[in-house]
Amino acid sequence: VQLVESGGGLVQAGGSLRLSCTASVFTFTNYHMSWFRQAPGKEREFVATITWSGSTDFADSVQGRFTISRDNDKNTVYLQMNSLKPEDTSVYICRARHRSLSGLDFWGRGTQVTVSS
Repeated sequence: VQLVESGGGLVQAGGSLRLSCTASVFTFTNYHMSWFRQAPGKEREFVATITWSGSTDFADSVQGRFTISRDNDKNTVYLQMNSLKPEDTSVYICRARHRSLSGLDFWGRGTQVTVSS
């Protein structure tokens, strides 16, 4: 399984970006999809997840500002980020987790998001 993220960039505080993560996988609906982020010198942190059935969950720090969605026909998960803050600056990384096979995770390489103040 390969995951390729896109959509990152430089944006001013208060702006928006939409990230995409496309998976090369035979059965996309077998996977829960999540976004994490990692800033330099910091640990990777959870941002948002969407299950195979469409249930979602968010980190408190992004609740109400970010939304996550998936298009199963396109094998793609999206992260819509609104009201961006400088502290959202990070590399955003996509993860696919198999919904039945414990420990079967795949990670993308990430896309850089930089929010200027």
